[in-house]
Parts: sequence; structure tokens; C-alpha cells
Amino acid sequence: MLEDLTLKFDKALKKVTGQGRITEKNISDTLREIRRVLLDADVNYKVAKNFIEEVKERALGKEVLASVTPGQLITKIIHDELTELMGREGNELRLNPSGPTVILLVGLQGSGKTTFGAKLAKYLKERKRDVLLVAADVYRPAAREQLKLLGKKIGVDVFTIPDTKDAVQIAGKSLDYAKENNFNTIIIDTAGRLHVDDQLMQEVVAIKEKVNPTETLFVVDSMTGQDAVNSAKAFHDSVEFDGIVLTKLDGDSRGGCALSIRAIVQKPIKFVSLGEKLDSIEVFHSDRLASRILGKGDIVSFVEKAQQQIDQKEAEDLEKKLLSNKFDFDDFLKQIKMIKKMGSLKSLMSMIPGLSTSIKNADVDEKQLVKVEAIIQSMTKQERAKPKILNGSRRKRIARGSGTSIQDVNRLIKQYNEMQKMMKRFTSKGGKKMIGNFKNFKFN
Repeated sequence: MLEDLTLKFDKALKKVTGQGRITEKNISDTLREIRRVLLDADVNYKVAKNFIEEVKERALGKEVLASVTPGQLITKIIHDELTELMGREGNELRLNPSGPTVILLVGLQGSGKTTFGAKLAKYLKERKRDVLLVAADVYRPAAREQLKLLGKKIGVDVFTIPDTKDAVQIAGKSLDYAKENNFNTIIIDTAGRLHVDDQLMQEVVAIKEKVNPTETLFVVDSMTGQDAVNSAKAFHDSVEFDGIVLTKLDGDSRGGCALSIRAIVQKPIKFVSLGEKLDSIEVFHSDRLASRILGKGDIVSFVEKAQQQIDQKEAEDLEKKLLSNKFDFDDFLKQIKMIKKMGSLKSLMSMIPGLSTSIKNADVDEKQLVKVEAIIQSMTKQERAKPKILNGSRRKRIARGSGTSIQDVNRLIKQYNEMQKMMKRFTSKGGKKMIGNFKNFKFN
């Protein structure tokens, strides 16, 4: 996420690293480079100018403590200002405690509204909400069918009126349908255009007046940079939305949209949407994104993702197997599936402090996990449970069955054996105590 921006910030901050104290000269050199980085990232000119002035005002005259280097101090100041720029205010989605919650999604065509609607529906369903999706995009070919397919994937009902092109009628009738069928959350997907026009705005305003939404969310493609900020302002002037959703932030996004949009429209960013997977949605936290931009990772989000995917009982069973040295290829397969659920390897690595600036050009091959899965799935139950029986002929059969080479199979078995040896040493040298201490560790 925003790897180019991270690398450029890292390079700019090196100008002040190693200096004895912060001076007007070294801070000016650093901020001149950071201003260039912000403008290259398509950050709004006025936003970039104000940001640099705020950082300079806070940095000049700061005494550097013995335990803190100028580089660390300026990084902390920039982190705080980035957090302020992207908004410290609460970003929680407002949900009515009684009565229906209506969420209206607006934005330009191609911004990812329909996919985000399904992601949000899945997110809220997992939080025990009874969700109804509403297909009110009556112009884009197959838009309603797309939402129905997505709804089917996540087990959420989709409401529309097939024989009408009246989006306002569909939105209004959806409220009656939701009331009759006990849905407490309604997500309305509206039509977009390739650009802002009067017809689009009139329809969105009419829908908003009809359904009186609890939340109106502006969904924007973060890859469009400054254009996204301009369309956000146009929508807000007409519709007055409550929050922003940034989509495609994992793509080739320069970051200008994420850093500019809140400052221009003064509305909080509530969610970020990453990729096409229906569980790739994150609540927006400005301090966490600031950390990732500065190459400091985001360990809190990493832990949260792990907690969502790891079953507590499975984790305890795995711990017992590790300690008794009974970890087999079935357990290996379970761990791979868990990692894949958490997201792409590159995305996960970017959350780990120290790795985020080193993965830009790293060859992170997601296909390796697929290859390992294929090899393990080509083994018999007995072979998975007792890898010691994997002789030459069995390995040859597994390679043929998985579409891999014998070398691939041998490499996996070698890695497994090395892990077994490591665990044996670990458990024989106070490992049980270490694992016990780790289990009782809590993040404050």
C-alpha cells in the first residue's frame, strides 16, 4: 500500500538522519524534498503547502533529547501532522440502535461502489446485522446482476425492481421490503457517471430525500489522485455526504487522494477497500496509515487481521501439537489457508515494522503458497500424517499429481524436517515456558 510514497519519504528523511541537532538549514533541506514528494504524489498544492508550514513551525527550535535523534524527532512530527491531515476524528459507521440503518453509496462510475457495497454488507453481517443490499443502479449494463451475484456469494439478500428504471422508486420500495422482512441495515448502491453532471446529482439528491439515510458514503477510486478530490468536492456541494471510502488503495496509487481529500471536504475517511476479495475492507485509521507511509509498519492492523482469521480452539490444538512435536502436513495446510485469508503476502509484510520499505522490489511470489497446497493435497492421509514414509516413488507420484517437480516436493519436505528439528530444540530448552509467557502477553 503506497510503497512509492513510503520509499520517497524514507529517502527524504535521510537528509536529517545523523545530524547533531535540528537547524533551520537541515530542516529546510528535508522539507523541500518532502514538498516535492507530496506534489509528485498528486497531493493538492494548498494542502502540501500548509502541511510543510505546520511541520516547519513545530520542528524549528525543538531541542533534541540525548536519546532521540533529529531524524526520529522529525519523523515523529511528520507522523503527527500526517495523522492530523487525514483526520483524527472518529470514523465509526453510525448504526441506529433501534429502527433501520440506511447507508447510501454515491460516487462516479468505476469507483468500485458495487463491490464495496458487497464488502460492507459482509462486514456488517459478520457483526450480527441483518443486511439488505439494494440495486438502484439502473443504467450500467448488468449492474443489478453483478450485485445479485455478489450478494449470493456472501449470503445477503438483494432487492431491486427488474422492470423499472426509476432508481428513486427502487430505493423507496426497498425500505418497505426491509421493514416487512426484518432487515435492520439497508445498503443502497446508486448509479455513477464517468464525470459529474446535473442528471446524476439530481437523481442522487432525490434518492437521499426519499430514504433519509443514516450515512451517505462517497466512494472514490484512490488511483485517480487529484481528480478524486475534485469530484469529492462536487459531490459534497450537492449531496453533502457523511464520510469517504477509498478504494483500490492497494493498486498503483500515488497517495495524493488519501492525503488531500479529507483536508478539502472536511469529512472523515471511514473505510479503505483493498483488492477484489470480499473480505478486503478495513476501517480507516489515520495514525496507522501514517505509520505505513513512513515505513514503520502497522502491527495493530496485522494483529487484528490475525485475530479475525485464527480460531482460538485451532490455535490451542496447534500449540499442543507443536509442543509434542506432532505437527504434520495437515496442520501445515491449515496454516497456509489461514495466511491466505488474511490477505496478500505483500500487504501483510507491509504491516510489519522494518519490512515495509524493503518489499517494493521484492519478489513476493503468491504462487508459491498455491504450489505448496497442491503438493500437500496430492499426498494421501497417511503420507500427510507420517511424512517419514515419503520415499522416492511416493515423491514422484506426488510431483505428477500436483503438477510440480520432484525438486519442489523434496524442497518442501526438507523445509518441514528442518522446522521439526527446530521445534524439538525449542521445546527442549524452556520453549513451553516461553510459549506460556507469549500466550499471556497483552497489547495495551
